[in-house]
Amino acid sequence: MDKDRILGTAKEFAGKAEGAVGDVAGDAKTQASGRVREAAGAVQDLYGQAKDAADTAVNYAKDAYEQRGETVRSGQKAMAQTVQDNPLGSLLIAGGIGFALALLMTRQPRRPSPSRWRYYG
Repeated sequence: MDKDRILGTAKEFAGKAEGAVGDVAGDAKTQASGRVREAAGAVQDLYGQAKDAADTAVNYAKDAYEQRGETVRSGQKAMAQTVQDNPLGSLLIAGGIGFALALLMTRQPRRPSPSRWRYYG
């Protein structure tokens, strides 16, 4: 927790207390002041929460960036192990992918349909 969250929570609590005092005393000005202080405290608390979430996301991104090489190497090792364990299945999958790509690349372009209305003019 950072100071924004602590101060925001304190302001929110003080605003609730001030609003309650205004309710008991019947003073509309004190009630309104308490509600304003409570809202300001809630906003400051939310700002602190957002700041904490942003810091967490930045740290997570830094860790992922630093571990990128190890992740790629472990993926390569896992794929190599899978191919060694099941060479026929790997060959069939690679052939299927190649066949699908060949079909997509050699497909005839669609011809536009002849229009029914011709204008000679």
